[in-house]
Amino acid sequence: MGARRIRRELRRVDMAESRKTNGALKVKERARRGIRMLELVKQGKLPYTPVILSWLSGQLDKPGRLITQAEVDQLVAASSKSSAGAGGSSR
Repeated sequence: MGARRIRRELRRVDMAESRKTNGALKVKERARRGIRMLELVKQGKLPYTPVILSWLSGQLDKPGRLITQAEVDQLVAASSKSSAGAGGSSR
C-alpha cells in the first residue's frame, strides 16, 4: 500500500546523494571551462562561435545578439585584474 511513497523517498535520497557528489565536480569543471573560454575570447573578436557566445551571454547576463566587443573587452580586463590580484602569496 505504500510502495509508491517508498519509491519516491528512495529516489529523493538517491538524487540528494548525486547532487552532493556531482556538485563539487561541476563547480571545478565550470572553473576550468571559464579559464578555457576566457583564453579563446582573448584570441578572437566578434563574431564568436556559438559555444563562446553562449558562455559570454551567461557571464554578461544578456542575449548573445546584444553583446558588443566593448563589453567583451571589459570582461577580459576585469578578469585579468582579478586573476592578477589572486596570484599573490597566500600562505
